[in-house]
Amino acid sequence: MIDYRIRSNGGFTEKMGELVCMLEHTRAVTLEEIKELKQWDLDFRVDESSNSIGALLHHIASIEFVHGIISFHGRDLNDVELNKWRTALELGEQARKTIQKQPIEYYINQLSEVRKSTLSQLQKLNDDWLAEENKWGNGVPYNNYYLWFHVMEDEINHRGQIRTIKRQLMDKKQN
Repeated sequence: MIDYRIRSNGGFTEKMGELVCMLEHTRAVTLEEIKELKQWDLDFRVDESSNSIGALLHHIASIEFVHGIISFHGRDLNDVELNKWRTALELGEQARKTIQKQPIEYYINQLSEVRKSTLSQLQKLNDDWLAEENKWGNGVPYNNYYLWFHVMEDEINHRGQIRTIKRQLMDKKQN
């Protein structure tokens, strides 16, 4: 059952625990949304230029992974990491060709593995870390709290896309 309260999760400082609560709530709703999807559903694309649900799930995992690298390690992806995650990060034509033919468990495992690493890292940090600031290459400032807000924002946005695709998929199945 999904808990509809934002409160500090145990094992974390107060604000960090609240962030974790929001991350976990966001993920629980996403997992509930996709739990009964079959491979064909995950690979379905509305048209030639759209993304599949599977590609969006892979993208959600990739965004969390990248934000972990940036915030926990203070760097961009190395060549090995970029090679592994680039297609999911960029989506587009390459993703349409290669992110397919996987069961729901594949995507759930990706999401779970990245989240496990995220929670392990966040548990080592405190509320002051959330406020730590840095600057993008173009000089625009950000803090760690924003990075993790963006992880949630991105997942919620793509979950909306997933819901839209599911509605179109159901219409197609009925016709």
